[in-house]
Amino acid sequence: MQSTRKVYILAIISFLVGTSEYIISGILDQIATTMGITVAAAGQLITVFSLAYAIGTPILMAVTAKMDRRKLLLYSLGLFAAANLLSFVLPGFGMFIAVRILMALGAGMVVVTALSIAAKIAPAGKQASSIATVTMGFTASLIIGIPLGRMISSAYGWKTVFLGIALAGIIALIVIAMTIPRINGDKTVPLLQQFALLKKPEVALGLGITFFWLGGYSLAYTYISPYLLDVLGVGEDMLSIVLLAFGIASLIGSKIGGYSADKKGIPFTLFGGMVLHIISLLLLPFAAHSLIAVFVLLILWSFAAWTSGPTQQYNLVTLVPESSGVMLSLNQSTMQLAMAAGAGIGGVVVGQVSLASITWFGAAGVAIAIVAVYLLSRRSSVQTQASVTE
Repeated sequence: MQSTRKVYILAIISFLVGTSEYIISGILDQIATTMGITVAAAGQLITVFSLAYAIGTPILMAVTAKMDRRKLLLYSLGLFAAANLLSFVLPGFGMFIAVRILMALGAGMVVVTALSIAAKIAPAGKQASSIATVTMGFTASLIIGIPLGRMISSAYGWKTVFLGIALAGIIALIVIAMTIPRINGDKTVPLLQQFALLKKPEVALGLGITFFWLGGYSLAYTYISPYLLDVLGVGEDMLSIVLLAFGIASLIGSKIGGYSADKKGIPFTLFGGMVLHIISLLLLPFAAHSLIAVFVLLILWSFAAWTSGPTQQYNLVTLVPESSGVMLSLNQSTMQLAMAAGAGIGGVVVGQVSLASITWFGAAGVAIAIVAVYLLSRRSSVQTQASVTE
């Protein structure tokens, strides 16, 4: 089988992982209703998943660094599929929390291993595009997985979504066993050596941009389904269509963000995207009961938010080019911590303030990210001028 087809298989796996992670936002209200809990409590499912992913993945990947990549992918995907199956079988919110932790640990290892395999099986000169193809699986989960999951859960119950992911994961296990070759593991990079980069001010600022940008986004996005239904008055019949439009806008935003970073530069793209991000979040509460206005602002929000995605990845690589792999790994953990923090703070906001106010708090998080972009840009300018003077 050609390496390109193998990479697309890995992309499909990343689609399953992305769907299992993000689907909670699309069915949050249904989970809360069937389990007899508040929406804020249900939102902590995202917090738990993200924390387990962020903390557990670097540790597990360090422990299994020397393991054959194919075998590691099979083991981690097996854990992921089993956790999804348990989500369908086991009753109660407490058990679901525990299973989400297992799911996150499996998902984290699946993602990192799939990206590693994609780079190693790609033809010379196409490693980056192979990695990008696998990453596109996550974007596809926003575009297809969440709206489709919402429709399935509305028709057959939300647990059916996890049964479908589990069955697809089992099929993927068989396909991987038949197609992906054995690949040697990597040289172990101690965790302390990885985290040593955090001592550099520019690295701390760079990761701070990721944390507050995605944290602000997650704070609002975690509760998007109940927000659209209860605050903006979007009907259940239109919700899947609205989520689909949101996902498509995220894909376009990612493409435009990468193009803009190449043509206009990183600071311009980050500043511009985050300003539009804030504007859309601030205006969204005023779109109540106007479906056209809701569509426009949601598309602007998703588009603007995800122009920052590839731009920020590239930004971090340029900060420490000689340690690009470690920087991207740290960024993945930071992204998960940001989503955990966003979901957690969002739960407090929903419970103590109001569901209607989450976009305002989300905008505040993105505003802090803009300050970090400014500080990093100014620091880079000073260092450039100093090197020219010397």
